[in-house]
Amino acid sequence: MDEKSSNNHRLLIVLLMVLLFGVIVIQYVCPSRSECQLLHLGSLFSSVGTGSATGSRSGGGNEIRDGLSKDPYIAEDGALVRFLPRFNFSKADLNRAVDFNIKGDDVIVFLHIQKTGGTTFGRHLVRNIQLERPCECHAGQKKCTCYRPGKKETWLFSRFSTGWSCGLHADWTELTNCVPSRMDTQEAPKTLPSRNYYYITILRDPVWRYLSEWRHVQRGATWKASLHVCHGRAPTLTELPSCYSGDDWSGCSLQEFMDCPYNLANNRQTRMLADLSLVGCYNVSAMSEEERWAVLLESAKRNLRGMAFFGLTEYQRKTQYLFERTFNLEFIAPFTQLNGTRAASVDVASETQRRIRQLNRWDVELYEYARDLFLQRFQVARQQERRQARERRQQERRRLRGRLTPRLGRPPKPTETPRRPESHSLPTEGRQRGKAEGETVEDEVLLPDWWDLEENGTMEDYMDNVEQW
Repeated sequence: MDEKSSNNHRLLIVLLMVLLFGVIVIQYVCPSRSECQLLHLGSLFSSVGTGSATGSRSGGGNEIRDGLSKDPYIAEDGALVRFLPRFNFSKADLNRAVDFNIKGDDVIVFLHIQKTGGTTFGRHLVRNIQLERPCECHAGQKKCTCYRPGKKETWLFSRFSTGWSCGLHADWTELTNCVPSRMDTQEAPKTLPSRNYYYITILRDPVWRYLSEWRHVQRGATWKASLHVCHGRAPTLTELPSCYSGDDWSGCSLQEFMDCPYNLANNRQTRMLADLSLVGCYNVSAMSEEERWAVLLESAKRNLRGMAFFGLTEYQRKTQYLFERTFNLEFIAPFTQLNGTRAASVDVASETQRRIRQLNRWDVELYEYARDLFLQRFQVARQQERRQARERRQQERRRLRGRLTPRLGRPPKPTETPRRPESHSLPTEGRQRGKAEGETVEDEVLLPDWWDLEENGTMEDYMDNVEQW
C-alpha cells in the first residue's frame, strides 16, 4: 500500500514538473498572448466553435476584447471562412481613396436608403469624426452645423446637416439633379472650377431590410413626403398608386405588405441607386417589367462602383475602416455591431423568407454584388496597409544597420533586393463569368496575396483574408 502511494506521489510530481516546464516554454516563446501565434490560433478554433469572438476599433488602432481575438475585423464576422471573390473588378474599382479637401469646396453627399442603419451612420458623420472644426450639434435640434475650417460653408450634404433638402430619402436620380443647384443657392456663387461631390451610401441584407421596413410601416411610418422627382416632375397617382387608402398603413400584416404590387419596399435599394430616367421614370408601360428591372440593376451596379464609398450594415467595423481609408478621416469612437434589431426579433417562416427574397430578387442580386466588391476592397486596403507597414520596418532596419555598421568597423552589407511576391488574379472561370454577366473590366485585377510570408509574414496576414459567407 505504501509502495502504491509512493508511486502515485512520484507520478503527481512528474506531471507537475511537465506542466511547469510547459508554462515556462510558453512564456519564453510567447511573452505576450496577443502576439503569440500558437495561442492566437487556438483562440481562433475556440471562437469558431462558440461564434462569440468580439472586438473593436478606435482611432485606427485595435483593442483586445474578451481575450479572444486581436483583430476586430475578424471578430465581427463570427465564423472564419475564406472569402472567395465571384466578380472581377478593375483596379480603380478596388482602390477607393479620394483626395477629399474639406478646406476647399468638396462635398460628401449621403444617399440614405430606408432601414439600412443610415440614421446611425448619419449621426456618426456629424458627431463622431475627428475634425479641425467639429460639427456643432445642439440638444433639441435635428440638424447640426458642419462648416469647413475658416468658412461658413458646409462640407456634408445629409439629413443631419442640410436636412431633407432634396426631398425625404431622395434617391440617386433626385440627388444628382438636385444637390449641385441646392449647394449653389445656399452658398455664394464663385468663379472656381465645379466642386467635387462624393456620394456615399449604406446597404443592408434585403430580407432583413424588408422586414424592418414592414415593422416601421406597421408602426405608422408612411414617407408620404418623399417627392420621387424624375425628369423634373413627380409621378402621377396612376404611375405610382398607393398601397393603402387611409392616412397610413399602421397595423398591416406582413401578408398584406407583401401582397401590394405597388409597394416601393420591393427592391428599394436597386431602385434608389439606379438612374430612373433610363426606364422612363415611373412609367412602367415603357418596357416589360423584366427588362425594366434588368436595366435598373445594371445602372445601380454601375453607380455603386462609381461612388466614393459605400458600407454594409452587417460589417460595421469594416465600414468604418474603409470610410477612414477612403477619405483620410478618423472616427473618434469605434462602430458597434448590433444584431438586436426589431427585424431580427421577427419570427418568419422559411417559406415566407423565400417569398420575400423572390419579391426582392433584384436587391438580392445587387447585395451579393455589393458584398463581393466591399470585401474585395477591404482585402486590398488591409493588404496595402500591411505592406506599407512592412516597408516602414524594413527602412528602419536598414537605417539602424547603416548607423551600427561603421561603429563595428565592418563594411556595410549590400541590401538584398526583396523578391516581389507573385500576384494572383482571379481564375479564368471567374473572369469569364464576370464578363458574361455584363461587367465592364477595364484592367485585369491583381488581388492581394493570400499568404505573404516574404518579409515578416505572420498568421495575422493570413487572417486578414478570411471572411464569413
